[in-house]
Amino acid sequence: MSTHEAPVVNNPMETSNNTQLPAENTQTLRDSVEKALESYFAQLDGQPVSDVYEMVLSEVEAPLLEVVMRYTKDNQTKAAVLLGLNRGTLRKKLKQFGML
Repeated sequence: MSTHEAPVVNNPMETSNNTQLPAENTQTLRDSVEKALESYFAQLDGQPVSDVYEMVLSEVEAPLLEVVMRYTKDNQTKAAVLLGLNRGTLRKKLKQFGML
């Protein structure tokens, strides 16, 4: 599995090497991001752009944090473990996105 493919999570505490999402959504996160970026660049129509990397990270990171915090019922310790971050880093990111 490449580092850009999201694993399927059947059990919230286990991950699978399977990169396909459940049947209700057969598009991978990677595919969704790729299509969104292709659309973004098509709309630019050759206009100069910068900081795309940072833009993409912030667009993905904010909803990721929102969903994880909801999933863990705002338990920062559980959210940090789930995300693989230390709690201080999680708090910094939550503040950055106005979630704390």
